Amino acid sequence: MSGMLEVKSFIFGPFQTNTYVVSNGQQVFIIDPACYSQYEQQALCTYIEKELQCAPSNVTILATHGHLDHLWGAAWACEKWHTSVLLHEADIPMATAMQGQYDLFGIHAIAQPFPIEPLNDKEIPFSILHTPGHTPGSVCFYWPNDNILLSGDTLFHMGYGRTDLPGGDIRQLIDSLDCLMTLPSDTRVFPGHGDATTIAAERR
Repeated sequence: MSGMLEVKSFIFGPFQTNTYVVSNGQQVFIIDPACYSQYEQQALCTYIEKELQCAPSNVTILATHGHLDHLWGAAWACEKWHTSVLLHEADIPMATAMQGQYDLFGIHAIAQPFPIEPLNDKEIPFSILHTPGHTPGSVCFYWPNDNILLSGDTLFHMGYGRTDLPGGDIRQLIDSLDCLMTLPSDTRVFPGHGDATTIAAERR
């Protein structure tokens, strides 16, 4: 990637999910499109189109995993920017069966389908770390030159993702956390929920 990396966070939806917009002056990456309401959709759209002045063709949408709270706005975002959500292939089944997740959480709404493509089929200008445990296809996005990690629901500030939902596996999650702890201490961590942290702080 060229240019200065900028990370903008939004807190969206009833689960208070962090949606991130990562930009480098040329490309824009929407990570976990969780915008739930029209107001939230407009906030995301305004930032990308007016502040970043990004053309639709330069927008890429990715998800750290396939849970509903990270994909509330996926159908809208895919239509808005004429693209698909890039998701690890192990989580594609749960994302395509989104209505089952709605029913599990007692959400009385019809899940809107959206186009999905496997993450590993695309050239992405940053590292994709497969960190299963919260879900089989959980990933983190890592920019080593900028010391930035978007950790999804694998690693939180003073915590980690739950493993009691379908597909969760505590042993896998522990292994994934051990791998993340090998990253440089000054790596800034932007999680799927809650405040940002660092690898050094989470090693304690």
